Amino acid sequence: MKIVVKENQIRLDKYLALNTDYSRSLILKMIKDGYVLVNKKVEKPSFLVNIDDEIEVKDGFIKEDHINAEKMDLEIVYEDEYLMVINKPSGIVVHPGAGNYSNTLVNGLKYYTDNLSDGEDETRPGIVHRIDKDTSGLLLVAKTNKCEELLSEMFKKHSINREYIALVHGVLTNDKIKIDAPIGRDVKNRKQMTVTSNNSKEAITHLTVLKRYNKFTLVKLKLETGRTHQIRVHMKYINHPIFNDPIYSNDKATEFGQFLHSYSMSFIHPITNEELSFKADLPTYFQDYLDNLN
Repeated sequence: MKIVVKENQIRLDKYLALNTDYSRSLILKMIKDGYVLVNKKVEKPSFLVNIDDEIEVKDGFIKEDHINAEKMDLEIVYEDEYLMVINKPSGIVVHPGAGNYSNTLVNGLKYYTDNLSDGEDETRPGIVHRIDKDTSGLLLVAKTNKCEELLSEMFKKHSINREYIALVHGVLTNDKIKIDAPIGRDVKNRKQMTVTSNNSKEAITHLTVLKRYNKFTLVKLKLETGRTHQIRVHMKYINHPIFNDPIYSNDKATEFGQFLHSYSMSFIHPITNEELSFKADLPTYFQDYLDNLN
């Protein structure tokens, strides 16, 4: 692909970001690896291009991925040409990873459409954020690289509002709680996260009690930050772990996993500027269990 520059004194990476569908991160990789030439020379991302300069983006950088397309019943809550909102069931991994390359949401998305963003990682086309395997509910998917880049920036700025519903052990006395406790990797178990001051990141969760039972509490949780396992770690930290959590609760868990559901999401569409708001009902297994509680 060749592009003739129409502006003066603009950074190479910025010009490509404005005039292609590639994400900024992918552009930086292509420039670094020598796949972008300015007047047949390799230049730095900060190089200032001028009118009539010729930018060439060489073929071969973006390789075909090897993710199998697999038929899957996707519950699509919303879709347009730029993004999708999926209601993910419990038990489905979001994207392929070590030892798990099939039966993920990405495999199902690949079967459904070829229009997914490339992303920085070829195993995660369309994926802007993730929720745990056994967490159910709303998930955003980007269909173009531009949309992925803009959504990623929105997540960083916390301008996408997400709320979860969870059933937790014990009866909470306070109606509202703000949990402000940094989260980092557990040094004793690298597969888990924990509240710690060592190599941690700020993590804030807002909790509101919805209903109290004899031995449980149904709560609504709003994320101010988005750390790995944040809600599960924070609930364990305040001694009210999520019911049926196989990692952060001491009780035995069924195959359904933790009773945690991403039920609400609202944001301004990054392309159309439309206000979007979505809600997803609790999974049947979750709701049936609540209906039988005292």
